[in-house]
Amino acid sequence: MSRFRLSTPARLDVRGMRDHIAQDSISAARNFLATLTQAFRGLAEMPGQGHTREDLTDLPVRFWPVGRPLEILRGLYGARDVETILGNQ
Repeated sequence: MSRFRLSTPARLDVRGMRDHIAQDSISAARNFLATLTQAFRGLAEMPGQGHTREDLTDLPVRFWPVGRPLEILRGLYGARDVETILGNQ
């Protein structure tokens, strides 16, 4: 099992998100916490995941979206003319 530790500000952030979601649905708040915990464990296993946001900070931190649905727009074989195909979207 991968381990992670939340800082006090991170715990407060998570608690605030949980409380906000719980105003509409306790079960949705529980599901959100489970999703976050799963993401935290995954990031602990592979900490290089995520992306930088130089438009937000110069600090060496990474961003990782959690809870967004993944939308797959295309499935293209690499031998195809991907640039032309995507240019026509």
